[in-house]
Amino acid sequence: MVRALWGCAVVLLCAVPVLAQEDPPARSFVMDGAPPLETLTSPASSPAIEPGATASPSKIAPKNDRLFFVMPNYLTVEDQQQFEPLSAKMKFYLSAKTMSDPVTISFIGALALMGQAQNSDPSYGQGVGGYAKRYATLYGDTGISTLMTASVFPTLLHQDPRYFQLGHGGIWRRTVYAMSRIVVTRGDNGAMQFNSSEVVGTAVAAGISTTYHPQDQRTLGNALGVWGTNIALNALCNVAKEFWPDLRRKLHKSSTE
Repeated sequence: MVRALWGCAVVLLCAVPVLAQEDPPARSFVMDGAPPLETLTSPASSPAIEPGATASPSKIAPKNDRLFFVMPNYLTVEDQQQFEPLSAKMKFYLSAKTMSDPVTISFIGALALMGQAQNSDPSYGQGVGGYAKRYATLYGDTGISTLMTASVFPTLLHQDPRYFQLGHGGIWRRTVYAMSRIVVTRGDNGAMQFNSSEVVGTAVAAGISTTYHPQDQRTLGNALGVWGTNIALNALCNVAKEFWPDLRRKLHKSSTE
């Protein structure tokens, strides 16, 4: 989600200080030079491992992992031992899965309710009709952005929409790496590329949104503002994705001690 990334940013502020107190796990590879392990080849399958290759279970994301136990997190890879590209069908499937997730639907509903209470965009009015317009607008913004950045442009440009966790090094290094993934991504061939799917896809989504937002918001300045805000939010969510596996493992370890 795009709007829901505010939630990722807020929770991250609490999570990073905790993570800073623990030593980063030892890794036997370097992110930028080693092929990654695919952790999601299909929603019901286990990570693919080549014959003779092994992967530590603690470094593989659980099936249906949720960011901070809440937000849908279908586009994160936590290990880098093997790279296997997503099919076009899977890229579109993951967008559909995200947008049909009960948490996504509920969160957008809560945002629309907040907008109703604050009477944001007064032209929508109040009552059931006003709420429906706010909900449809928020859902459209989120869905179109997700579709463009995770499905349409990754398919057209043969790029991988997933976030590949660095998983080692200091907090500052990992934070910079996470934010840099907004402009750097992997192609379906595994090579590093400029992340046109994110940069251009988000811009196209912002442009499309001007066609159904209130008349006073249908300006170039507003579209550019939406694009910049969404880029910043997606960068913050990348940071959350980078540190979430560490926090999840720490919480799991604490619960079993």
